[in-house]
Amino acid sequence: MPSQAPVQLPRGRPRSFDVDAAVARAMNEFWSRGYHATALPDLLRATRLSRGSLYAAFGDKHSLFLRALDRYIADAVTRMDVELGPGGEPADGLRAFLSGYVERTSGANGRRGCLLVATAMELAGQDAEVARRVAGFFKAMEARLAGALSRAKAAGQLADGVDPSSAARILVCFVEGLRVVGKTAPARTTSQATADALLHRFIR
Repeated sequence: MPSQAPVQLPRGRPRSFDVDAAVARAMNEFWSRGYHATALPDLLRATRLSRGSLYAAFGDKHSLFLRALDRYIADAVTRMDVELGPGGEPADGLRAFLSGYVERTSGANGRRGCLLVATAMELAGQDAEVARRVAGFFKAMEARLAGALSRAKAAGQLADGVDPSSAARILVCFVEGLRVVGKTAPARTTSQATADALLHRFIR
């Protein structure tokens, strides 16, 4: 009687959870608590994963944090590409960009703060991977702003004597500073008036 070939069993168990959803939940946990204050039990509760599943999928807390930070940055870059992309009027895009930051720094959103700014303050000076991501995001923002300002200049919308590159760096500093000030819950009208006054210096 011929021998039967051995049955090949699948290696390991397939993941039965949504990795993107788990990263999003972890991002919100880190965002609310900060990196150091977020403990493993917090992440297990937030992601709804067992310890084994979390480590199998992400490696460790630091690796999961980097995935969460990458998610936060990707969302922010996508939003900037919509606001500052070459398809619309550059002046309108710059106004939308600043208004979006005003909205995110107002009320409960403002008090929650910015994951990227909080991470820069907590970790960028001691964690090379984090520092690289934070610096890369600021460069991406500056490049998109400089592009929009250059298009505004070509359209005759830029005020005399304004250099797009310099103005872009000023706007990066302004919006990230706005995220910090937002922790003190300033009035939305005040933040919007400040943003409008700054943009008026650059756009006709």
